[in-house]
Amino acid sequence: MTVDREVIADDATPDRRAAADEVSTATVVGYAVAAAALVGWFLFGWLVQRQGFIASVGETAGAGFGLLLAVSVIGTVRRSRR
Repeated sequence: MTVDREVIADDATPDRRAAADEVSTATVVGYAVAAAALVGWFLFGWLVQRQGFIASVGETAGAGFGLLLAVSVIGTVRRSRR
């Protein structure tokens, strides 16, 4: 069985691909801020609200997964515009 396909010339050099794969400083700072916010959210729920360790871990994990979902959707939208 064969599949007919067109060959698309990739004019991007390996140097351009490496530059495109680098993570920007703003992204790293954003991830660090999000991680600090999640740690703060955990400590606030556990120590201030006294809702229990497991409940605080669960709530923080839920917030973290929500942030990951948002990052995934934003990344997909940005990549589809290219």
